[in-house]
Amino acid sequence: MADRIEGLWVALATPLTADGSVDHGTLLRHSESLLRQGCHGLVPFGTTGEGTSFSASERLRAVEALMDGGIAPGQIALGVGYPSLPDTVALTRAALGLGLQHVLALPPYFYRDAPAEGLEDAFAAIIDGVADARLRMTLYHIPQVSGVAVPPEVVARLRGRYGLQVAGVKDSSADFAQFLAFRAAAPDVAITVGSEADIGRAVAAGGAGTICGMVNVAPRLVQAMFRDPAAEAPMRSAVSLIPGAFVAALKSILAFQTGEPGWSRVRPPLRAADPTVGERIARALKALELPEPVG
Repeated sequence: MADRIEGLWVALATPLTADGSVDHGTLLRHSESLLRQGCHGLVPFGTTGEGTSFSASERLRAVEALMDGGIAPGQIALGVGYPSLPDTVALTRAALGLGLQHVLALPPYFYRDAPAEGLEDAFAAIIDGVADARLRMTLYHIPQVSGVAVPPEVVARLRGRYGLQVAGVKDSSADFAQFLAFRAAAPDVAITVGSEADIGRAVAAGGAGTICGMVNVAPRLVQAMFRDPAAEAPMRSAVSLIPGAFVAALKSILAFQTGEPGWSRVRPPLRAADPTVGERIARALKALELPEPVG
C-alpha cells in the first residue's frame, strides 16, 4: 500500500435509506463509478460524509460493504476523530484491523482554546494508543467547521517523532497561505487541499493532490484542475454555485443527477435541501464542464 494519499481522492457523500441508516448498495455503486472515472481513492465519513453524525460501528460496517464489493483497502481512508481520545483510538485500531492503512483524523474538537502542545499530546496519544506501525494518519485541518486548527509546527514535530505514521495533512481551510505554511513546516508530509479551486497551484507548489467533495458531482471538472490551468475559472464558478449548506446541497445535486431521491437525505442536525436547488446547480455544473481532452 502507498505510504501517503496522493492524487484525486473523494470526500464521499453518504447515502441514506428511508430509516436514516447508511445505504451500502448506493454507496458502493457511487464509489465504483468514481473510481472508474479516474479517482484514486475514497474518504468516507469526513465532513462531506457527515462523519461526526455516525457511530464507529456504522462507519466500519460501511467500509466492510465497500471492501465486500471489491474495493481494495488501500483505496479507502476512513474519517476518524472524536473529542474522546479512547474512542478515536478504538475506531482507528478497528479500521486497521479491517486492512486499512489510511485514516483522516480530526483533532479533539470540543476544547477550542487547547494549546498547540495539547494538540500534539492528543495526536501522539492516538498514535501511541493504536500502536501499529502500519498506520498512515492524515491530520485534518478544517477549523471553520471543527473549531480547532492543526498548527503547522505540530505537524512538523509529530512527523519527527513518528515518521511515516504521520503521513499527511488535509488542509480544508481554503486559505492558500495556510497550505504554504504546512508545506514549509513539514516538507516531507503529503499536503492535500480540500478547496477544489486551489488544486492546480497547490500541486505546482509541491502539494500531494486533493481530498474534496465536489468530485462527487463533477469529477471531470475536478480532474481538469490537475492538468489544465484554464480549469480554474470554471471550478471557481462551480464552487460559488453551492450555498452555505454545502452537504445538503451536494446531496440534492446527486439526487437529481442519479434519479435516486434517497441521496437527498441527511442526518440531523442538517436539513435536506429543496430539490430544486439540486436541479438548478446540476444543470449549471453541466454547462461548466470542459471538453474531453484529445489524445
